[in-house]
Amino acid sequence: MKTIQVYGSGCKNCTVTADRITAVAADLGLHIQLEKVTSLEAIMLAGVMSTPGVGIDGVIKHTGSVPSLERVHELLTEDVVA
Repeated sequence: MKTIQVYGSGCKNCTVTADRITAVAADLGLHIQLEKVTSLEAIMLAGVMSTPGVGIDGVIKHTGSVPSLERVHELLTEDVVA
């Protein structure tokens, strides 16, 4: 199971990002744990300078915009071996 972090203040873009991740994971049949990281200190410690940010298992994979559905799909499947 992957742990996905969404970094941001809880704004609309952060909510849309979390919703997209949840939807794509469900479509792929993946079990994920979604964490919303809203602490400014935690966001900065993770190295996210522009939100929303997305981390997978603690590694920052995307920052600064709401990822497209295609990008979320790529992020969730990049480590999956066919």
